[in-house]
Amino acid sequence: MTSSATPRPLDGVRVVEFGHVAAGPFGSMLLADLGADVVKVEGPDGDQMRQWPPLATDGEERFSHNFASVNRNKRSVLADLKDPDDLARVRGLCLAADVVVENYRPGVLARLGLGYDELAAEHRGLVYASVSGFGQSGPYAGLGAYDVVIQAMSGMMSVTGTDEGELVKAGVPVADFTSGLYAALGVVAWLPQVRASGRSVHLDVPMLDCLLATSALQTSEYWGSGVDPTPRGTRHPRNAPYQVFAAADAPFVLAAGNDRLWRAVCEVLGDPGLADDPRFAAQDGRVAHQLELEKLLTERFAERPAADWVERLRAAGVPAGPVNTFGDVLADPALRESGLVRPYDVPVAGPSWTTVFPVRATDTEPRLDGAAPRLGEQTAEVLAEWGVA
Repeated sequence: MTSSATPRPLDGVRVVEFGHVAAGPFGSMLLADLGADVVKVEGPDGDQMRQWPPLATDGEERFSHNFASVNRNKRSVLADLKDPDDLARVRGLCLAADVVVENYRPGVLARLGLGYDELAAEHRGLVYASVSGFGQSGPYAGLGAYDVVIQAMSGMMSVTGTDEGELVKAGVPVADFTSGLYAALGVVAWLPQVRASGRSVHLDVPMLDCLLATSALQTSEYWGSGVDPTPRGTRHPRNAPYQVFAAADAPFVLAAGNDRLWRAVCEVLGDPGLADDPRFAAQDGRVAHQLELEKLLTERFAERPAADWVERLRAAGVPAGPVNTFGDVLADPALRESGLVRPYDVPVAGPSWTTVFPVRATDTEPRLDGAAPRLGEQTAEVLAEWGVA
């Protein structure tokens, strides 16, 4: 475990999380990484991600590595919100908190008296962040959503796939994690204002809107041309060569995003005259003749191993790299040297690893002083510390 004597930006901030699966828990974990005291309120069955494999087992106890990955540095309070006494205690926690982060379907917490309006009426100044599929109002508000639905509805899936038209889901749940990032950003942006004014604020964080907002290049392309962007495999709509190529033994990626870099690629190939081919001399020409260029380069790259090409291209200043598996990148010495990957204890499993908060701050070690909690592990401790009977 690592800690830091240097104060963190959210030291002293109390956060109550009503989170499940990824979006809400990831957003509140970022707040915990920045120093906040994040209390995760869970029902008798716990966050459903606690059941997701891979599961460490020890007799009858099990613990999910997936759950651990988005719940570090938090404390867990067990409460049955159908029980009046438990509900009263949880309400007390919310009134003692500075922030609430939740990703229940709109209206669920309000029916329990834990919605924004009910809490803000009694609070000294609360930032209440609600992550949902489609927002707190509007025709879609009552609909359920998972990451794959948002990827499809946002337009992202229409450009993620092969140029033959096969659509694919991004392998990382980008809608969940993007909305969690926006929720955390919103909290840290509004918290000083709320603390100064005493006026509470409700942050409505729709997953659909968040993912669409990150698609700025695609939406501007549509507005500027009136034509829908389409899937292009690993190719780029405005740059070439800028994609994955197959070498003699493995794929690799290169990104020659301007004419200077294209000329450097030609030098690496030992064919500087190729840079002056009328089809390829300028960026717009390379894009217009991208399939011809791809065929030509694929034939050349098949002559050597991927690592050789990556080394040569990097030496010439061309951005290039291997196509890593997660096992590959997690074993990369450069990544370990960066400090992103740290040893970490997972309950039941014992010693493991995690990726810490990736922004490096002067004189401050990443926070990693709390393992992901067992269900209800700190219930009594939190109630006593926060003064809730």
